[in-house]
Amino acid sequence: MIRLKDMYENDIRHKLMKEVGYCNIFQVPRLLKIVVNMGIGNAVKDKKQIDISSNDLSLITGQKPYITKAKKSIAGFKLRQGMPIGIKVTLRKSKMYEFLDRFINVAMPRIRDFRGVSKKKFDGKGNLNLGIKEHIIFSEINYDKVDSIRGLNISIQTSALTNKEGFLLLRSFNIPFID
Repeated sequence: MIRLKDMYENDIRHKLMKEVGYCNIFQVPRLLKIVVNMGIGNAVKDKKQIDISSNDLSLITGQKPYITKAKKSIAGFKLRQGMPIGIKVTLRKSKMYEFLDRFINVAMPRIRDFRGVSKKKFDGKGNLNLGIKEHIIFSEINYDKVDSIRGLNISIQTSALTNKEGFLLLRSFNIPFID
């Protein structure tokens, strides 16, 4: 079984139930999904950027990315409707827990000048959104083969109803938070 999933089912769920005072074990917040998104602005000029970024994101997440396309044409950016402009991956179940484990324990300590995740990154409903400036913090990426450094967005969706519940859940997974 996956380490974080096992930790949630055996320890975190019961601890949160006592700490918040839930009556039922199904009221306790849980992770629903993690969405990893990478916008590729220079894909308008160079079509190969989508393939290169797609390979990198599939190495990071272990799943093939979905190519997102432009909804509108914007003349100032030389963008037409339907052109590929980004990629995303939605992780659920075991892949979600594996990715979160690698992100917390391997990738986060490699972020330059990292002091912790701000509590302001919550959206009001217990979901956490993080922006990462460099995709090379993940150990799966070979730094020598990278042509350009790309940023990515990680969105962790929980079943929590408030930011406080989401914070308590994610703090239990040992995500380092600052005030």
